[in-house]
Amino acid sequence: MPLYMLHCIDKPDTLDLRMATRDAHLAYVSQTGCVRQAGPLLDNEGQMAGSLIILELPDLQAATDWSAQDPYAQAGLFAATHVQEWKKVIG
Repeated sequence: MPLYMLHCIDKPDTLDLRMATRDAHLAYVSQTGCVRQAGPLLDNEGQMAGSLIILELPDLQAATDWSAQDPYAQAGLFAATHVQEWKKVIG
């Protein structure tokens, strides 16, 4: 099954929203079972400011749908999201 990269950038000054939604986001990740790697992007001060998620799903539409249902996205956390097929070469 193909892999997809989900790259998300938080809106400015939304760390409180991210933290308030984090448990729901992590539960969604766990329940859906398609996340292969994930973690927050950090700003220059070391604060969470976005997400990088690698999804294993059948197609780009499924990855896009997964992204749209993420509680972070539903809460309006992201200024921008990008979903693209990704090929693992190293690691």
